Amino acid sequence: MKSLFLKIFLSFWLAQALFLVLAILVTIALRPTRQISQVEALQPKFLSEAVDAYQTGGSDKLHAYLHSLHESQHVRPFLFNDGGNLMGHPVPPWIDEAAHGRRATADSFFGRMSPHFHLLKASMIGPDGQHYTLVTELPPGQNAMFGPGGIPGLGIIIAVISSGLVCYLLAQFLTSPVVRLRQATQKLAAGDLSARAGGGSNSGDEMSQLVRDFDVMAEQIENLVHAQSRLLKDISHELRSPLARLTVALELARQRTGADAKGVLDRIDLESHRMNELIGSLTTIARLESGAGSTRKIPLQLEDIVEEVARDSAFECQGRSCQVECEILDELPVNGDPSLLHSAIENVARNATRYTLPGTTVRIRAEKSAVGTPGEAVVRITDAGPGVPESELGKIFRPFYRIDDARGRATGGVGLGLAITEQALRLHGGSVRASNSPEGGLSVEIRIPLQPSVTKNQGDAVAAMESQ
Repeated sequence: MKSLFLKIFLSFWLAQALFLVLAILVTIALRPTRQISQVEALQPKFLSEAVDAYQTGGSDKLHAYLHSLHESQHVRPFLFNDGGNLMGHPVPPWIDEAAHGRRATADSFFGRMSPHFHLLKASMIGPDGQHYTLVTELPPGQNAMFGPGGIPGLGIIIAVISSGLVCYLLAQFLTSPVVRLRQATQKLAAGDLSARAGGGSNSGDEMSQLVRDFDVMAEQIENLVHAQSRLLKDISHELRSPLARLTVALELARQRTGADAKGVLDRIDLESHRMNELIGSLTTIARLESGAGSTRKIPLQLEDIVEEVARDSAFECQGRSCQVECEILDELPVNGDPSLLHSAIENVARNATRYTLPGTTVRIRAEKSAVGTPGEAVVRITDAGPGVPESELGKIFRPFYRIDDARGRATGGVGLGLAITEQALRLHGGSVRASNSPEGGLSVEIRIPLQPSVTKNQGDAVAAMESQ
């Protein structure tokens, strides 16, 4: 039977056994050893005086002497010779057993383990040639397991320590797979699809079964995501060939037809261009989702990319009487792929210029975060458009997600730009978050870890070497 019940049941009885063993050991250790040693040192003297009293005055003088020992030393002595008991009255059976060697005394390990009797024994050969034995019973003293008034203070401490030790080991055993499961879940949520929680255990309890089920689920998710990525790559590759042939056919049609077909051909050209952009975005998404292996990270200055994106956006939105204001507050050295970071920031900026109201201003602000060392580069892009419903803010970074299909068709968007931004920033250890600005419009905040050891001149030198 392999289950948590059996482990908990065995742990309970292990705690009980450990408590019993500790209690016995502590009882032995806390016996009144000093008192035993003192009486044991006087045993030869007591025996000699008892034998002398018996030989000079018989049983009466022996009884008087033993009584004086009881009064002065608080012990109960008993004298034996080869003929047996010299007390003149029956003695307790444990005294007789100790005198004849059938019971261990306090000077031995097993005698000290006795929970009731503390016995000492001494022997000698008397002047008359007989063998005399003195057995002395010590007072039981205070029980080591109980304090004054019978309060079980030490017993409670031992019980708490023993049960606490067993419970700690049991908790470690039970929580170990939970900790592995939690770590694997965090890695999986962060995008590491290879994360597994299994520790190689062949145990058949419920926790081990849960860990194995999680690993099976994680493997299925990894296979599905990889299959989706391969599908996007295959679709993109297969569509490019007929699209290229369509472009060639379109140019031939322009040459062979008259002016009447110009409007239709221009429409075909526009849709072909949009399809080509869509295929390019699909290829980018598939590449980013496959991991960071294809990225080319170099030291660079992020503020240069932000300025370039701001200039391009300002030029593109002139037709709508819109402006782009760019404010760079700090140098922002980062380590990343220039093309990916440019695409990530450009997608957000283009989104802002598309949806900001005519005659308004899109504001781009780049600075260092004030928290942490080395900190983060923070790029905020704010438009003056209609904003996004609060319930939709977390969804706009999903592939092909559009808040309004009609608005998407009007602007030509397919819902992949922000998804590419999110994937690109994730590969750089960064993040992106959207919120509605209090003044109206949408504000998108991009964060990328800084590299403080990289200066602007070093970044330019490395970039020049990479371009050669």
